[in-house]
Amino acid sequence: MSNIKLKYPVNIDGVSYTELNMRRSKVKDRLAVTAMKCSDEQKEITLFANLCEVSPKVIEELDETDYTSVQKVYLGFFGSAPETSNTR
Repeated sequence: MSNIKLKYPVNIDGVSYTELNMRRSKVKDRLAVTAMKCSDEQKEITLFANLCEVSPKVIEELDETDYTSVQKVYLGFFGSAPETSNTR
């Protein structure tokens, strides 16, 4: 689980969010959003909300700077791609 400190906290339904805790994604998380009939952006918001265990409204209200931090943490779970060799 990774902690993401928000530079620009958000208030939703009387709750102030100054940080989010994102858990690692599982295949079932990806399958759940893949089945949705909506834009790729909405799928990503829903995925991040599920992984952070918050309402999608919280993710939608994030400042773009904080949203980028959420994206980076998510992508960081996958590490770097393995190097490939073109030698035969």
